[in-house]
Amino acid sequence: MTMNNSYLVDSHCHIPLIEMEGGAEAVIGAAQAAGVVHLLCVSVDLESFPEIRQLAQSYACVSASVGVHPNSSPNIEPTEEVLLKLAQDPAVIAIGETGLDYYRSEGDLAWQQQRFRTHIRAAREIGKPLIIHSREARGDVINILAEEGAQAVGGVMHCFVEDFETAKQAMDLNFYISFSGIVTFRNARELQEVAKQVPLDRIMVETDSPYLAPVPYRGKQNQPAYVRHVAEKIAELQDLEVAEVIETTTRNFRKVFFNDNHL
Repeated sequence: MTMNNSYLVDSHCHIPLIEMEGGAEAVIGAAQAAGVVHLLCVSVDLESFPEIRQLAQSYACVSASVGVHPNSSPNIEPTEEVLLKLAQDPAVIAIGETGLDYYRSEGDLAWQQQRFRTHIRAAREIGKPLIIHSREARGDVINILAEEGAQAVGGVMHCFVEDFETAKQAMDLNFYISFSGIVTFRNARELQEVAKQVPLDRIMVETDSPYLAPVPYRGKQNQPAYVRHVAEKIAELQDLEVAEVIETTTRNFRKVFFNDNHL
């Protein structure tokens, strides 16, 4: 499939969790009708990974990641060996989502940090980029990425909500900054200031659907078709044409996940 740069990519969504009549086919069809030509369906545990892999194998416009979310309590704990085996599938273009989340987890979180390190080591071994989740753990996330040499594979800081200094540190480690529907929220002024400062050639856009629907759908179920509203907000904040934001964020996605030679 050839993808024109004037079309959108949703760099992070969870298709199996979206409740829509007609299921995944309807979700994907609505996205395509809205000019979204590629979707990265992101894994949060290994139990649900087969469904995500099947979607990516069935639809040329869908790719998959493999990983375990930092807050998941899976029956199957990821090891480097398991992640590497599953990531051999050509439909899998990334490792994650992985990272740290100190908002939802309490107590000794050494287990969460070790899980994060396991994902980074698997990504480095197989040479595929990382999808990073970070919530109230910015210092430890950056430190672990640096300690484990994550810059060798890079990736994306998904659903970014941190300050510009954190964004800069992540970019210095070969990571791109992905904004979700949160950036469209009226009370997200601090994040909007960050979005003004991040260079467009280091930005991606995402929905994280079914969560975090952008304005004007805030409070409703999100879907990949709505990623255009994120791109429009970035264009407004950076005083750019929407077409330029779409073209550049699509090119950024291609560069990170396909070495700019696939779509």
